[in-house]
Amino acid sequence: MTAVPGQTVGPFFHLGLEYPLMNELVPPAHPRAVRLHGRVTDGLGAPVPDAVLEIWQPDPQGHVPQAPGSLRRDGWTFTGWGRAATDPDGHYQFATLEPGATEPGRAPFFAVTVFARGLTDRLFTRAYLPDDPDVLAADTLLESVAPDRRATLITTREPGGLIFDVRLQGDDETVFLTYPRLRDAWA
Repeated sequence: MTAVPGQTVGPFFHLGLEYPLMNELVPPAHPRAVRLHGRVTDGLGAPVPDAVLEIWQPDPQGHVPQAPGSLRRDGWTFTGWGRAATDPDGHYQFATLEPGATEPGRAPFFAVTVFARGLTDRLFTRAYLPDDPDVLAADTLLESVAPDRRATLITTREPGGLIFDVRLQGDDETVFLTYPRLRDAWA
């Protein structure tokens, strides 16, 4: 038997994963549109030019969209899901709405999935809104993260947008989450 290299989740994302307006959950000219953007870098701080990020989020009122067809981009249906590819400098961007809290007192966040070459599976993280330190301090997930690492999960506000950089490893590595697999739940 001949040994073969292991499979990774990239780098051929452009073959079948791209679709029109995939990173525009709302049109950029929407009156409440916000630009969520940042860079994906490797352990040395070099840009990752062929990563793909997906976001899942509630609407501004905290309702999780239930409309069928997350690829729908008709200019008024907010599906809460989008996909963005990085450019040669590792930069990505979304045009979206700010998520609301899904429960009173809960910190609003974007659920983020990262696909990149060299990864054997996708990575999961969160991008929290930075505005309410008390709500962030009470968040169960953030409380479970070492205080010096929490900043990797919180966006930075700028005029008209939010910055969320993803560092795949090394100093200031983004905190990534694990979820039990369904098969493990039945064991």
